Formats: sequence, C-alpha cells, structure tokens
Amino acid sequence: MLAFEGADAVAPPSPRESVLPLSSPSVAVLIPVLDEAEALRRNLPAALAAADEVVVSDGGSRDGSREVARELGARWVAGPPGRGGQLNRAAAASSADTFLFLHADTELPPGGVEAVRRAAADGARGGAFLVRFDAERWVYRLGERVVNVRTRWAKTPLGDQGQFVTRGTFEELGGFREWPILEDLDFARRLRRSGPVTILPLPVTTSARRFEAAGPLRTVLRNWLIWSLFVLGVSPHRLGRLYRQVR
Repeated sequence: MLAFEGADAVAPPSPRESVLPLSSPSVAVLIPVLDEAEALRRNLPAALAAADEVVVSDGGSRDGSREVARELGARWVAGPPGRGGQLNRAAAASSADTFLFLHADTELPPGGVEAVRRAAADGARGGAFLVRFDAERWVYRLGERVVNVRTRWAKTPLGDQGQFVTRGTFEELGGFREWPILEDLDFARRLRRSGPVTILPLPVTTSARRFEAAGPLRTVLRNWLIWSLFVLGVSPHRLGRLYRQVR
C-alpha cells in the first residue's frame, strides 16, 4: 500500500528566483532509499535547499530513514522494495515539471538543480551529470575518467549520475522498469533512443562504498560482465543473482 506524508515547512525563496523567468520549469529531486538514514542526513539538506520539491521513496527501511526525511522536511512515500518501483512511486507523488532521480549516497554539485532547470527550459528531454567518487585513491580518479568518457560517448548515464527527465518524456517512456537491477541502464538506453541526451558538465559526487566493500577491480569487472550480458539479452532477473545485494 502506498503511503504519503508531506512536510509543513516551506523553504524561503532561493537566489535563482530573481534570475530565472517565472515560467521556468519546476524540478523535483526524487530519492529512493533502503536504510539510508546516515546518507539522508548528510545529503538531503542541500537537495531541499535547491529543489522545488523533494520526495523520498522508501522500500522498507528500518534504520530511521523515515524519521530523518520527515525531520528535514522532505515528502515521504513508501511501498515494496526495488529501485525502479520506488522511483516510479516518487514520480507519481510529485507535481514538478522535471524529475531529478538521485541516489541517497550521491551529492549534487552546487548549482546542480539550477543546471537541470536551465537544460529543461532550453528544451532538453533528459540526461544526467558527470561523476566523481568520494574516495581519494588513484583508482577512483581513473574510474571517473573512464565513466565520464563512456558517458559522453555512449550517452547512457547510470543512476548514480543523477539522471533527470521531463515529466512528459518520463510518461512517454513509461517510467522505469520494475526490475531487480539495471532499471537505470534500461531507462538511459530508452531515453537515448527517444531523442538527444543532455550530459551536464558538472559532476555529482557519489559514494565509493560498494567499490570499497568488494574491491574496485572486482566490482568494475562484475559490473561490465552484467552490462554485457544484459545487452546480449540475458534477463535482469537472472542477472540480479550476481549481486550480493540488490538496492
């Protein structure tokens, strides 16, 4: 059953309101969570300060994520786990013109929401940011370069890069597939086929925790194997078994 809860507080006008025309598109930051209280406490305030609306979509957290989101002032929706379904529920709960899908452990750059707003105002259908990792080892600097080159070339940015899309395009594409994994890659591929994809030159900062947990090289090789098998037609439900944890 879907549950909705709204915040009473209204953020004060931001500086952007004196720069952008009154007709500029509204932007909602939509965040799927499963036991992400710490990440929400760290990253949610910046999203709330910049976006017109923030919706946190929970898949069954037991660590106080709900209390943190409500305390900080985000809207809350809840339902079964699975990132695709959680993102779809967040979009359904939003009234914004443009959706910015953000992982809880990913931090927007200064001006990130504004960049999305301007891209949408200029006619972009959707896109994402470049990426940097929050770890300092050289392997992550190399990884950033590889990801960003791939993003610029293939125009298929993934979920930890802050995918964004206009409401009309999202509805045209039918939202996210409610798969155990790869809903972000599938959405990026369908978005690319529907028209030009906008890659914003700003980097989001995403957590390297999953790379650290299994080892950077092992994680990268596993990811590339799964992506390759998916492109070759293997079901994401079968591929989900290769992950120790599907979030």
